[in-house]
Amino acid sequence: MSNLVTALNGASDANGIATITEVPLQGMITLRGDLSKAAIKTAATTAAGVDMPGQSQANMNGASGITWMSTDELLILCPYGDVAANLATMTKALAKTHALAVDVSDARASFTVSGPNARDVMAKLVPVDLAKGSFEPGMFRRTRMAQVAAAFWMTDADTFQIVCFRSVADYVFEVLKIAAQPGSEVDFL
Repeated sequence: MSNLVTALNGASDANGIATITEVPLQGMITLRGDLSKAAIKTAATTAAGVDMPGQSQANMNGASGITWMSTDELLILCPYGDVAANLATMTKALAKTHALAVDVSDARASFTVSGPNARDVMAKLVPVDLAKGSFEPGMFRRTRMAQVAAAFWMTDADTFQIVCFRSVADYVFEVLKIAAQPGSEVDFL
């Protein structure tokens, strides 16, 4: 049996104006369907253990949560070891509903950007107004980050969590490190 590892084997960099850290193995399930259906809401909230988020929101509780990806898509986060059981429960609950639930855990990578300058680092890379009051914990965006698809939310006032495709994990880590170079504070946000 092979050893389970993250895309960058736990890479971290704390040498700049923010700390960039690869998130340990994270369970992720994409759920597609009519988000107004009770069966879909129940399947999502049961797997994540949190309430449904609103549009462009993330509702998190530690390593578990639900992010609103689009009008017909959610990303369910849970501990990595719980994915198979959650997916089986969801599939059974959705048997009579037009929906799709898929384990995407190993196809994604996740990072945190933390520290008092985390907003500056992120603002250099995404076309989103990240000023305090415009983007706060609980808000969610799916966008481009330095030319690659990414999604992110704030877990607290000084921490962002980012999800990207595993195939671009090294690129995302490197652009985050560049944006966090010592002395690169913008002091705008």
